[in-house]
Amino acid sequence: MTTTQPPPLAARTFRGHDPDTALASPLSISTPTKCQARTRLYRNGKMVGQGFPVADISEYLRDKGAVIWLDLRDPDREDLAVLSEEFGLHPVAVEDAIDEHERPKLDRYRTHLFLAAYGVYLDVLTGKLATSELAAFITHHALITIRKDDGLDVGAVAESWDASRDLAEYGVGYLLYGLIDYLVDGYFAALQSLDDYVEGLEDQLFSTVPQDRAVQRHTFELRKSLVLLRRIVLPMREVVNTLMRRDLRVVPETMHPYYQDLYDHVLRVTEWSDSLRDLANSILETNLTIQGNRMNVITKKVSGWAAIVAVPTFITGFYGMNVPYPGFDKVLGFAISCVIMVVSAAILYILFKKNDWI
Repeated sequence: MTTTQPPPLAARTFRGHDPDTALASPLSISTPTKCQARTRLYRNGKMVGQGFPVADISEYLRDKGAVIWLDLRDPDREDLAVLSEEFGLHPVAVEDAIDEHERPKLDRYRTHLFLAAYGVYLDVLTGKLATSELAAFITHHALITIRKDDGLDVGAVAESWDASRDLAEYGVGYLLYGLIDYLVDGYFAALQSLDDYVEGLEDQLFSTVPQDRAVQRHTFELRKSLVLLRRIVLPMREVVNTLMRRDLRVVPETMHPYYQDLYDHVLRVTEWSDSLRDLANSILETNLTIQGNRMNVITKKVSGWAAIVAVPTFITGFYGMNVPYPGFDKVLGFAISCVIMVVSAAILYILFKKNDWI
Protein backbone atom coordinates (compact mmCIF):
# COMPACT_ATOMS: atom_id res chain seq x y z
CA MET A 1 0.00 0.00 0.00
CA THR A 2 1.36 3.39 -0.91
CA THR A 3 1.88 5.96 1.80
CA THR A 4 -0.28 9.06 1.46
CA GLN A 5 0.67 12.06 3.49
CA PRO A 6 -2.14 14.26 4.75
CA PRO A 7 -2.20 17.93 3.75
CA PRO A 8 -0.47 20.44 6.05
CA LEU A 9 -2.22 21.09 9.34
CA ALA A 10 -2.71 24.78 8.55
CA ALA A 11 -4.67 23.88 5.43
CA ARG A 12 -7.32 21.99 7.39
CA THR A 13 -10.01 23.30 9.68
CA PHE A 14 -11.72 21.32 12.40
CA ARG A 15 -15.15 22.22 13.72
CA GLY A 16 -15.18 23.54 17.23
CA HIS A 17 -11.49 24.41 17.73
CA ASP A 18 -8.91 26.74 16.33
CA PRO A 19 -5.46 25.96 14.91
CA ASP A 20 -3.81 26.64 18.28
CA THR A 21 -5.93 23.91 19.82
CA ALA A 22 -5.22 21.57 16.94
CA LEU A 23 -1.50 21.99 17.50
CA ALA A 24 -1.92 20.44 20.93
CA SER A 25 -2.27 17.12 19.15
CA PRO A 26 -0.69 17.40 15.68
CA LEU A 27 -1.42 15.04 12.84
CA SER A 28 0.93 12.20 12.10
CA ILE A 29 3.48 13.22 9.49
CA SER A 30 3.35 9.92 7.61
CA THR A 31 1.04 6.98 7.95
CA PRO A 32 0.31 3.68 6.22
CA THR A 33 -3.35 4.72 6.23
CA LYS A 34 -4.84 7.16 3.74
CA CYS A 35 -6.99 8.95 6.32
CA GLN A 36 -5.93 11.70 8.70
CA ALA A 37 -4.21 10.38 11.82
CA ARG A 38 -3.11 11.77 15.19
CA THR A 39 -0.75 10.00 17.53
CA ARG A 40 0.56 10.31 21.08
CA LEU A 41 3.03 8.28 23.09
CA TYR A 42 3.10 8.03 26.88
CA ARG A 43 5.86 6.28 28.78
CA ASN A 44 6.05 5.87 32.56
CA GLY A 45 3.25 8.39 33.12
CA LYS A 46 4.64 11.11 30.86
CA MET A 47 3.90 12.13 27.31
CA VAL A 48 7.13 11.67 25.39
CA GLY A 49 5.98 12.11 21.81
CA GLN A 50 3.16 13.06 19.48
CA GLY A 51 2.56 13.36 15.77
CA PHE A 52 4.86 10.43 14.98
CA PRO A 53 4.21 8.12 12.00
CA VAL A 54 1.66 5.38 12.52
CA ALA A 55 4.22 2.94 11.12
CA ASP A 56 6.34 3.50 14.26
CA ILE A 57 3.61 2.24 16.61
CA SER A 58 4.79 -1.37 16.27
CA GLU A 59 8.20 -0.45 17.60
CA TYR A 60 6.83 1.60 20.48
CA LEU A 61 4.51 -1.19 21.59
CA ARG A 62 7.49 -3.45 22.22
CA ASP A 63 8.06 -1.36 25.32
CA LYS A 64 5.64 -2.70 27.96
CA GLY A 65 5.62 0.70 29.68
CA ALA A 66 4.45 2.54 26.58
CA VAL A 67 0.85 3.67 26.00
CA ILE A 68 -0.31 4.77 22.55
CA TRP A 69 -3.18 6.98 21.44
CA LEU A 70 -4.10 6.79 17.77
CA ASP A 71 -6.92 8.80 16.25
CA LEU A 72 -8.18 8.19 12.71
CA ARG A 73 -10.56 10.45 10.81
CA ASP A 74 -13.08 8.53 8.66
CA PRO A 75 -10.92 5.48 7.80
CA ASP A 76 -12.04 2.94 5.23
CA ARG A 77 -11.85 -0.86 5.40
CA GLU A 78 -8.35 -0.86 3.93
CA ASP A 79 -7.11 1.54 6.60
CA LEU A 80 -8.58 -0.53 9.42
CA ALA A 81 -7.19 -3.72 7.92
CA VAL A 82 -3.72 -2.35 8.67
CA LEU A 83 -4.67 -1.79 12.31
CA SER A 84 -6.36 -5.19 12.56
CA GLU A 85 -3.09 -6.88 11.69
CA GLU A 86 -1.12 -4.68 14.07
CA PHE A 87 -3.42 -4.88 17.12
CA GLY A 88 -5.28 -8.14 16.47
CA LEU A 89 -8.67 -6.44 16.27
CA HIS A 90 -11.71 -8.65 15.90
CA PRO A 91 -13.36 -8.39 12.44
CA VAL A 92 -16.80 -7.88 14.01
CA ALA A 93 -15.49 -4.89 15.96
CA VAL A 94 -13.84 -3.51 12.83
CA GLU A 95 -17.13 -3.85 10.97
CA ASP A 96 -18.93 -1.95 13.77
CA ALA A 97 -16.32 0.80 13.59
CA ILE A 98 -17.01 1.28 9.88
CA ASP A 99 -20.80 1.01 10.00
CA GLU A 100 -22.79 4.10 10.90
CA HIS A 101 -25.54 4.61 13.48
CA GLU A 102 -24.30 2.02 15.94
CA ARG A 103 -25.95 1.95 19.34
CA PRO A 104 -23.73 3.21 22.20
CA LYS A 105 -22.20 0.09 23.67
CA LEU A 106 -19.11 -1.64 25.05
CA ASP A 107 -18.25 -5.02 23.53
CA ARG A 108 -15.67 -7.35 25.02
CA TYR A 109 -13.28 -9.41 22.89
CA ARG A 110 -10.37 -11.59 23.82
CA THR A 111 -7.62 -9.02 23.26
CA HIS A 112 -9.50 -5.73 23.41
CA LEU A 113 -12.71 -3.84 24.08
CA PHE A 114 -14.79 -1.99 21.52
CA LEU A 115 -16.60 1.22 22.46
CA ALA A 116 -19.28 2.96 20.39
CA ALA A 117 -20.35 6.40 21.62
CA TYR A 118 -21.55 9.79 20.40
CA GLY A 119 -20.64 13.41 20.89
CA VAL A 120 -23.48 15.93 20.67
CA TYR A 121 -23.90 19.63 20.01
CA LEU A 122 -27.06 21.73 19.79
CA ASP A 123 -28.19 24.34 17.29
CA VAL A 124 -29.62 26.87 19.74
CA LEU A 125 -31.62 28.66 17.01
CA THR A 126 -33.63 25.65 15.87
CA GLY A 127 -33.34 23.35 18.89
CA LYS A 128 -32.04 20.53 16.69
CA LEU A 129 -29.46 18.16 18.18
CA ALA A 130 -26.56 17.08 15.98
CA THR A 131 -24.47 14.01 16.78
CA SER A 132 -20.95 12.88 15.95
CA GLU A 133 -20.26 9.16 16.02
CA LEU A 134 -17.14 7.78 17.68
CA ALA A 135 -15.71 4.28 17.85
CA ALA A 136 -12.78 3.23 20.03
CA PHE A 137 -10.64 0.13 20.39
CA ILE A 138 -9.28 -0.32 23.91
CA THR A 139 -6.27 -2.53 24.59
CA HIS A 140 -3.96 -2.72 27.58
CA HIS A 141 -1.43 -0.43 25.90
CA ALA A 142 -3.37 1.55 23.31
CA LEU A 143 -6.49 3.60 22.76
CA ILE A 144 -7.55 3.86 19.12
CA THR A 145 -10.34 6.32 18.33
CA ILE A 146 -12.23 6.31 15.04
CA ARG A 147 -14.16 9.44 14.08
CA LYS A 148 -16.71 9.50 11.27
CA ASP A 149 -16.58 13.32 10.93
CA ASP A 150 -15.08 16.47 12.47
CA GLY A 151 -17.95 17.02 14.92
CA LEU A 152 -15.86 15.71 17.82
CA ASP A 153 -13.11 18.10 18.91
CA VAL A 154 -10.14 15.81 19.56
CA GLY A 155 -8.03 18.88 20.31
CA ALA A 156 -10.24 19.56 23.33
CA VAL A 157 -9.92 15.92 24.39
CA ALA A 158 -6.14 16.22 24.26
CA GLU A 159 -6.35 19.41 26.33
CA SER A 160 -8.37 17.58 28.99
CA TRP A 161 -5.63 14.93 29.14
CA ASP A 162 -2.97 17.61 29.51
CA ALA A 163 -4.97 19.27 32.28
CA SER A 164 -4.74 16.11 34.41
CA ARG A 165 -1.21 14.89 33.67
CA ASP A 166 -0.86 13.52 37.18
CA LEU A 167 -3.18 10.68 36.13
CA ALA A 168 -1.16 9.76 33.06
CA GLU A 169 0.59 7.00 34.98
CA TYR A 170 -2.65 4.99 34.81
CA GLY A 171 -2.24 4.52 31.08
CA VAL A 172 -5.24 3.59 28.95
CA GLY A 173 -7.63 4.00 31.89
CA TYR A 174 -6.57 7.65 32.11
CA LEU A 175 -6.99 8.25 28.35
CA LEU A 176 -10.38 6.55 28.29
CA TYR A 177 -11.57 8.56 31.29
CA GLY A 178 -10.62 11.85 29.61
CA LEU A 179 -12.41 10.83 26.41
CA ILE A 180 -15.69 9.77 28.07
CA ASP A 181 -15.58 12.74 30.46
CA TYR A 182 -15.36 15.06 27.45
CA LEU A 183 -18.39 13.35 25.87
CA VAL A 184 -20.42 13.61 29.08
CA ASP A 185 -19.51 17.29 29.44
CA GLY A 186 -20.92 17.75 25.94
CA TYR A 187 -24.16 16.13 27.09
CA PHE A 188 -24.37 18.61 29.97
CA ALA A 189 -23.74 21.55 27.63
CA ALA A 190 -26.46 20.36 25.24
CA LEU A 191 -28.92 19.87 28.10
CA GLN A 192 -28.19 23.32 29.47
CA SER A 193 -28.95 24.78 26.04
CA LEU A 194 -32.13 22.70 25.83
CA ASP A 195 -33.12 23.92 29.30
CA ASP A 196 -32.72 27.52 28.15
CA TYR A 197 -34.71 26.63 25.04
CA VAL A 198 -37.54 25.34 27.25
CA GLU A 199 -37.62 28.65 29.13
CA GLY A 200 -37.94 30.46 25.80
CA LEU A 201 -40.86 28.23 24.89
CA GLU A 202 -42.53 29.03 28.21
CA ASP A 203 -42.25 32.75 27.42
CA GLN A 204 -43.79 32.14 23.98
CA LEU A 205 -46.52 30.01 25.53
CA PHE A 206 -47.81 32.80 27.78
CA SER A 207 -47.11 35.67 25.41
CA THR A 208 -49.88 38.24 24.99
CA VAL A 209 -49.64 37.69 21.24
CA PRO A 210 -50.68 34.10 20.44
CA GLN A 211 -47.79 32.02 18.97
CA ASP A 212 -49.48 28.64 18.88
CA ARG A 213 -47.93 27.31 15.67
CA ALA A 214 -44.42 28.46 16.61
CA VAL A 215 -44.74 26.86 20.04
CA GLN A 216 -45.98 23.60 18.52
CA ARG A 217 -43.18 23.46 15.95
CA HIS A 218 -40.43 24.31 18.45
CA THR A 219 -41.81 21.89 21.03
CA PHE A 220 -41.82 19.13 18.45
CA GLU A 221 -38.17 19.84 17.59
CA LEU A 222 -37.35 19.91 21.30
CA ARG A 223 -38.97 16.52 21.89
CA LYS A 224 -37.08 15.03 18.93
CA SER A 225 -33.79 16.33 20.32
CA LEU A 226 -34.53 15.00 23.80
CA VAL A 227 -35.50 11.57 22.48
CA LEU A 228 -32.28 11.42 20.46
CA LEU A 229 -30.18 12.57 23.42
CA ARG A 230 -31.79 10.04 25.75
CA ARG A 231 -31.14 7.29 23.20
CA ILE A 232 -27.46 8.25 23.34
CA VAL A 233 -27.12 8.84 27.08
CA LEU A 234 -29.09 5.93 28.48
CA PRO A 235 -26.71 3.17 27.25
CA MET A 236 -23.71 5.14 28.54
CA ARG A 237 -24.67 4.19 32.10
CA GLU A 238 -24.06 0.55 31.27
CA VAL A 239 -20.86 1.42 29.39
CA VAL A 240 -19.30 3.24 32.35
CA ASN A 241 -20.56 0.64 34.81
CA THR A 242 -19.01 -2.17 32.74
CA LEU A 243 -15.67 -0.37 32.50
CA MET A 244 -15.43 -0.39 36.29
CA ARG A 245 -15.58 -4.17 36.39
CA ARG A 246 -12.37 -5.48 37.89
CA ASP A 247 -12.18 -8.52 35.64
CA LEU A 248 -11.67 -6.27 32.59
CA ARG A 249 -8.48 -4.86 34.13
CA VAL A 250 -8.79 -1.68 32.06
CA VAL A 251 -9.44 0.76 34.90
CA PRO A 252 -6.88 0.65 37.75
CA GLU A 253 -8.22 0.61 41.28
CA THR A 254 -6.96 4.15 41.84
CA MET A 255 -9.06 5.40 38.91
CA HIS A 256 -12.31 3.90 40.21
CA PRO A 257 -13.39 7.06 42.10
CA TYR A 258 -13.02 9.03 38.88
CA TYR A 259 -15.15 6.55 36.95
CA GLN A 260 -17.68 6.47 39.78
CA ASP A 261 -17.95 10.24 39.52
CA LEU A 262 -18.33 9.84 35.76
CA TYR A 263 -21.12 7.33 36.35
CA ASP A 264 -22.90 9.80 38.63
CA HIS A 265 -22.65 12.46 35.93
CA VAL A 266 -24.21 10.12 33.38
CA LEU A 267 -27.06 9.44 35.81
CA ARG A 268 -27.58 13.17 36.28
CA VAL A 269 -27.69 13.68 32.52
CA THR A 270 -30.27 10.90 32.18
CA GLU A 271 -32.46 12.33 34.94
CA TRP A 272 -32.14 15.85 33.53
CA SER A 273 -33.13 14.69 30.05
CA ASP A 274 -36.15 12.87 31.50
CA SER A 275 -37.28 15.97 33.38
CA LEU A 276 -36.89 18.14 30.26
CA ARG A 277 -38.89 15.63 28.25
CA ASP A 278 -41.68 15.85 30.84
CA LEU A 279 -41.52 19.64 30.59
CA ALA A 280 -41.75 19.47 26.81
CA ASN A 281 -44.83 17.27 27.09
CA SER A 282 -46.32 19.69 29.62
CA ILE A 283 -45.67 22.64 27.30
CA LEU A 284 -47.39 20.85 24.43
CA GLU A 285 -50.39 19.91 26.58
CA THR A 286 -50.58 23.40 28.07
CA ASN A 287 -50.46 24.93 24.60
CA LEU A 288 -53.36 22.75 23.48
CA THR A 289 -55.29 23.68 26.64
CA ILE A 290 -54.66 27.39 26.05
CA GLN A 291 -55.85 27.02 22.46
CA GLY A 292 -59.01 25.30 23.66
CA ASN A 293 -59.64 27.97 26.28
CA ARG A 294 -59.06 30.72 23.74
CA MET A 295 -61.51 29.06 21.35
CA ASN A 296 -64.11 28.84 24.11
CA VAL A 297 -63.67 32.53 24.89
CA ILE A 298 -64.02 33.44 21.21
CA THR A 299 -67.12 31.26 20.87
CA LYS A 300 -68.62 32.86 23.98
CA LYS A 301 -67.97 36.37 22.71
CA VAL A 302 -69.34 35.64 19.24
CA SER A 303 -72.45 34.09 20.79
CA GLY A 304 -72.93 37.17 23.01
CA TRP A 305 -72.67 39.58 20.10
CA ALA A 306 -75.02 37.38 18.06
CA ALA A 307 -77.60 37.63 20.87
CA ILE A 308 -77.23 41.42 20.96
CA VAL A 309 -77.72 41.64 17.20
CA ALA A 310 -80.70 39.25 17.31
CA VAL A 311 -82.84 41.63 19.42
CA PRO A 312 -82.74 44.59 16.98
CA THR A 313 -83.33 42.13 14.18
CA PHE A 314 -86.45 40.88 15.96
CA ILE A 315 -87.69 44.44 16.55
CA THR A 316 -87.17 45.52 12.93
CA GLY A 317 -88.97 42.39 11.81
CA PHE A 318 -91.84 43.10 14.16
CA TYR A 319 -92.23 46.68 12.96
CA GLY A 320 -91.94 45.54 9.39
CA MET A 321 -95.24 43.66 9.52
CA ASN A 322 -97.97 45.03 7.24
CA VAL A 323 -100.53 45.53 10.05
CA PRO A 324 -101.60 48.73 11.85
CA TYR A 325 -99.88 49.33 15.20
CA PRO A 326 -99.28 52.42 17.37
CA GLY A 327 -97.18 54.81 15.31
CA PHE A 328 -97.67 52.84 12.07
CA ASP A 329 -96.77 54.87 9.00
CA LYS A 330 -95.58 57.76 11.20
CA VAL A 331 -92.17 59.17 12.14
CA LEU A 332 -93.00 58.61 15.80
CA GLY A 333 -93.27 54.87 15.27
CA PHE A 334 -89.83 54.79 13.61
CA ALA A 335 -88.32 56.74 16.50
CA ILE A 336 -89.92 54.43 19.05
CA SER A 337 -88.53 51.34 17.29
CA CYS A 338 -85.05 52.85 17.15
CA VAL A 339 -85.14 53.69 20.86
CA ILE A 340 -86.30 50.19 21.73
CA MET A 341 -83.46 48.64 19.64
CA VAL A 342 -80.76 50.86 21.19
CA VAL A 343 -82.01 50.41 24.75
CA SER A 344 -82.40 46.63 24.45
CA ALA A 345 -78.97 46.24 22.83
CA ALA A 346 -77.39 48.39 25.58
CA ILE A 347 -79.10 46.36 28.30
CA LEU A 348 -77.87 43.06 26.79
CA TYR A 349 -74.33 44.45 26.38
CA ILE A 350 -74.17 45.56 30.02
CA LEU A 351 -75.59 42.24 31.20
CA PHE A 352 -73.18 40.13 29.10
CA LYS A 353 -70.20 42.30 30.04
CA LYS A 354 -71.01 41.99 33.70
CA ASN A 355 -71.05 38.19 33.38
CA ASP A 356 -67.87 38.23 31.25
CA TRP A 357 -69.61 36.72 28.26
CA ILE A 358 -68.14 39.26 25.86
